[in-house]
Amino acid sequence: MRTKRQLSDDIRGARRAVLVVNAHARRGRRLYDTAEAALVAAGFTLLGAYPVDRPGELEQTLATAAGLGADLVVVGGGDGTISTAARVLAHRDIAMGLLPLGTTNNFARTVGVPLDLGAAVATLVDGKVVDVDLGIAGDLHFTNHVGVGLSAEVMRKAPPPLKRITGRLAYPITALALLARHRPLRAVVRAAGREHEFVTHQLYVANGGFHAGRPITADAHADDQLLVAYPVGGPARRTLLRETARNASSGDRRTLCDEPFLAVGELWLETDRPAQVEIDGEPRGSTPLRIGLDANALRVMAPAGTPDR
Repeated sequence: MRTKRQLSDDIRGARRAVLVVNAHARRGRRLYDTAEAALVAAGFTLLGAYPVDRPGELEQTLATAAGLGADLVVVGGGDGTISTAARVLAHRDIAMGLLPLGTTNNFARTVGVPLDLGAAVATLVDGKVVDVDLGIAGDLHFTNHVGVGLSAEVMRKAPPPLKRITGRLAYPITALALLARHRPLRAVVRAAGREHEFVTHQLYVANGGFHAGRPITADAHADDQLLVAYPVGGPARRTLLRETARNASSGDRRTLCDEPFLAVGELWLETDRPAQVEIDGEPRGSTPLRIGLDANALRVMAPAGTPDR
């Protein structure tokens, strides 16, 4: 396994890459040709280029891409696509490059990759390889978060046409439509020998620093070997709305020491009834669930000034 410095030097020197774009992502199909042309113009030799039209083919396509001998696998799509790529590329002697083409692009924001396509390609040229933590929900790696409660229903029921038209506004629009009928959960989080109980419509366990395109706290990162569990509001529906608005406006002014954040290395999550779970925006099973960390599991091409803990 090469060091991160060696891998960075090889990427900048040989410029061997593979491009995989989720054509179902919000901007994937429209920008695929632009992304391919931009990489070639930047001096990359593409050993393969794949627009993936069917979601069920994404993981196999990424595995094929990882086996072509490139130093860099460039992945275009939203957070679900990036999470799938992270599972495939974890613990490999390959770096993942990010082209943020999704709705919220939380992982790209966490790593500091620009959301503009041209600037993201420039990061692949001038950046450096860093390693970041991945979460593990059950036996499934994830980049950003596990959501239990209303968000899992939203991810199952948000209409794709609404996402294409309104972007990330599709999620709060769908959530408001579902909230009137949603029942709160009694959730128990066991971690570090202690038990924490929350009655809430929504609980998150985050690995990265952003959610819904906003900072979770000023000091949450994907490279701190911590998970952050937190409810959004209490049993009353209005508290969910109030705390959602508060998080959107003050996330970058709060810290992990503030209420209601619980920062731990691993946890066990139970609810008073089986509750659907979404992992990085994709419906994935139900509670109860063990959630842990795989430290420094993924190598990512990030801007040159990115701290690498």
